[in-house]
Amino acid sequence: MSDIETTLKTLREAVLLAPGNFPLTRHYVRTLLDLTRFSEAERFLRETVLERNREPDFQLLLAEVFYRQGKNSHAMAIVETWCNPENLHRPALILHAKLLFRNGDVSRAVQEYKRAVEGDESLVDHEFASLLGITEWNEDHAEGSDSEGASDESAWSEVVDGKIRALPGDEESAENPLIERPKIKFDDVGGMDQVKEQIRVKIIYPITHADMFAAYGKKAGGGILLYGPPGCGKTYLARATAGEINANFLSIGINDVLDMWLGNSERNLHQVFENARRSRPCVMFFDEVDALGASRSDMRQSAGRHLVNQFLAELDGIDSDNEGLLILGATNTPWHVDGAFRRPGRFDRVLFVPPPDAKAREEILKIQLADKPVDNIDLSKIAGKTNDYSGADLKAVVDAAIETKLHEAIRTGHPTPLKTNDLLTALKTARPTTREWFATARNHALYSNQGGTYDEILEYLKLK
Repeated sequence: MSDIETTLKTLREAVLLAPGNFPLTRHYVRTLLDLTRFSEAERFLRETVLERNREPDFQLLLAEVFYRQGKNSHAMAIVETWCNPENLHRPALILHAKLLFRNGDVSRAVQEYKRAVEGDESLVDHEFASLLGITEWNEDHAEGSDSEGASDESAWSEVVDGKIRALPGDEESAENPLIERPKIKFDDVGGMDQVKEQIRVKIIYPITHADMFAAYGKKAGGGILLYGPPGCGKTYLARATAGEINANFLSIGINDVLDMWLGNSERNLHQVFENARRSRPCVMFFDEVDALGASRSDMRQSAGRHLVNQFLAELDGIDSDNEGLLILGATNTPWHVDGAFRRPGRFDRVLFVPPPDAKAREEILKIQLADKPVDNIDLSKIAGKTNDYSGADLKAVVDAAIETKLHEAIRTGHPTPLKTNDLLTALKTARPTTREWFATARNHALYSNQGGTYDEILEYLKLK
């Protein structure tokens, strides 16, 4: 019997002798979790511990096991029982916040985390708080400081690094988009050297060499439209652009703007731009920009045209100064974007983001495997067998290989590092998702290529 098995056996026997000892039970279960023996931990709690002890701490430990396995609905069913004011157990609020954050509900996650920590400062989780965009709790405030002008919200300072959303109580909480101060830079983005250089010229250099640009009367600002097959890193590249110049980053999706009531979409879009202007220098990133700036000639209703007109007015800065506002848009269907967006001063650079080449695929795989246990993986061999794979496709291959290794580790009780053959095996069931996009893009590039906009697609497909 190995040393690990001996230790686990001793711990298990100790827990069975003292079923009410929660710290001991928690230590044994978390040891199993660290060894990725999730099923064993779940079975032990269900069949052994909870048969004897139904205290909230033990039930929440099972919820933690579910959380670690990604069984979010199972964990939530337990956690919500202990989050009600009539039946409140504060450690449950922390796990509830983590589940909400995992589901994308950042605002409620912040509320639950604050509710837990304000009642018990021993529950402070600095790592999770940074993900939520919350800096350290002000201890003076927690002790009941009555400073003039202080409020409940002032105990939480604004974020410098990481993500923030307007905290509950902020009068603009419903309108502020997600704000970040990204830490990633271009070095964290595999490949795309030509696209990066275009972004440097258009967006980064006017900020980092402001005096030189000012001498020529050139202001910092403007827009770039990124297009290409999905999963090739357009969003990641936009975040890295903000990281390169240490700027604020606002990611705006269609849900942040579109509204069913007439006129509200235009108002929401204006508010988004106003928030960005207050946060300059700021990189605004519009994902699926074709949904907000679709071709007006294809529209039957005037409401869509009004939104496009509002978008164009905001880009032009007719009523506001857009200096220091750097705008990136991304789309998989550039042929559906209104042509007016490509005029100078708007999205006047249209850049094709192709699937990564072999060298870039090798870099992406290296980044994807950086924090994983590996054993002499031949990255160049994997890269050579993944032609047309997007960055997302490569991540899916790595994830599939890891899942196989996890199942093996759970079965044997011995985790082993990833090897080249593990990735090659995962490749057998993987297919590049970019080919379907190119099938559509090819027709537009051949027959609707006014002004040579899609020449880069033709060059990539070797049709020019």
